[in-house]
Amino acid sequence: MDIAPVIDGFGVVLQPENLLYCLIGVVVGMLVGVLPGLGPAATIAILLPLTFNVEPVTAIIMLAGIFYGAQYGGTITSVLLRLPGEASSVVTVFDGYALARQGKAGTALGIAAVGSFVGGTVSIVALTLVAPLVATFALDFGPPEYTLLAMLGILLVAAVGNGGRTKAFVAAGIGLLLATVGRDGFTGAERFTFDSLSMADGLDFVPIAMGIFGLAEILHSLENREKLAKPMSKVKNPWPSRKELRQSSGAIGRGSVIGFVLGILPGGGATLSSLAAYGLEKKRAKNPERFGRGAVEGVAAPETANNAAATSSFIPLLTLGIPANATIAVIFGALLIQGITPGPGLVEDHPDLFWGVVNSMYIGNILLLMMSIPLVGLFVKILTVRSTIMAPITVLITMIGVYTVNNNTFDILLVVVFGVLGYLMKKAGFEPGPLVLAFVLGSLLESNARRSLILFDGDVSGFATRPISGTLLAVLVIVLVLPLLGLVYRRTRSGGANAAGPSGPSGPTGPTGHAGPTAGGPDTDGTTGAGDVPRDNSKEEATS
Repeated sequence: MDIAPVIDGFGVVLQPENLLYCLIGVVVGMLVGVLPGLGPAATIAILLPLTFNVEPVTAIIMLAGIFYGAQYGGTITSVLLRLPGEASSVVTVFDGYALARQGKAGTALGIAAVGSFVGGTVSIVALTLVAPLVATFALDFGPPEYTLLAMLGILLVAAVGNGGRTKAFVAAGIGLLLATVGRDGFTGAERFTFDSLSMADGLDFVPIAMGIFGLAEILHSLENREKLAKPMSKVKNPWPSRKELRQSSGAIGRGSVIGFVLGILPGGGATLSSLAAYGLEKKRAKNPERFGRGAVEGVAAPETANNAAATSSFIPLLTLGIPANATIAVIFGALLIQGITPGPGLVEDHPDLFWGVVNSMYIGNILLLMMSIPLVGLFVKILTVRSTIMAPITVLITMIGVYTVNNNTFDILLVVVFGVLGYLMKKAGFEPGPLVLAFVLGSLLESNARRSLILFDGDVSGFATRPISGTLLAVLVIVLVLPLLGLVYRRTRSGGANAAGPSGPSGPTGPTGHAGPTAGGPDTDGTTGAGDVPRDNSKEEATS
């Protein structure tokens, strides 16, 4: 690997303007993570208009800083408020808040800061080594490969999303439908425009993202503002002891690997990585009953994994042009707005941007580690600001921002429409991520699928005849079939258990006829469940 572009990338990052924007991105990201309900995707969508007047590399450095900075910011509310600022911090609530109740809030935040730094740094090093290889390999991609890759991305996001699988597929279907609005790129025919000139060129990404993520999140958080707990006024013992660092070192190492691997996969991302890392640590623990009652590994593992995943999710974006999650989809939109198309040619065509963004993450992680504990007091004070004051200011900034993109009032109407749609989706249990990702990938999927069919003279079996597309097709089939096999297996197993239950000594519901252990009781292996915190069950309140 040629290290000259890598070194030149550090020269790009160390320019005063880029350093300033990296600092702004990290600080804004931490702030966003602290404010429950806003989220990095919404913030990046709101700030998109502000990036038009800066260089592309500077803009993406700032937006990337917001993304991985928010992963640590969400830890603060998880520990102090028993409320995850980010979805990826849900499992941190279990042990983080338990440590805070024991007077060890500083320990929990310190462990999270160290884990976030290590996980992010390990992932950046791996990104530096792996991304150029992936980009070289991706040069062999043609329309069939991009078609199947886009389909696989949408399918994985829908399959492993936070909501129900059926609802995720419905949301993805809506996103694909929205992507078809406008003139057909092949025939010029108008589709779903309703004779509106404003829709003839298709729907803009910015108002959709600002509505679905920005306005919808604000409406939803206003509705749930009474559920916020009062934050702790002081945080003592800001750093963990050597014993606690040694105790959590294994969890940090394993969380780094899990986060990096799962972050690359479309649909994996920080949330899935944190859940997997927490589950692994509990399975490996000699005393798993400690988890949920203040185990430092229960904070170290998920916080390390989500930061590692946030970094590695840039690999498919920068090398393949495929966003791995909703926030990366918004950053994808920012690159397109700047006139840069992410993909295999990015490393060669725009090495300053590629290596500038990658190397900025080193600087950003150091800034995060330096500022994480000193700024906790400031963030605690920000949490006391009423949401009824913050919300109108945010909405005003959103509307001004979307208008400045095209100077078109129709875009403001779109923000309102999609804001209401996003709010109703959240109320009904639909995740907005699959919709936005499907919208972003929709045009890529349609254009490459039609080019592929022209290439194969309409014979769909042609997708299986090429080595790369055939492999992707096999993976696609496996992803489709595995959930069905799992469903059949579970139904077969439950049917066999029900048939054997009455003849056994106690049956499947236990000797007393109750429906098994409660959420706060022992698991079937005799250990205590992850939700076993004192009766103010933090898992239930966090997920609410």
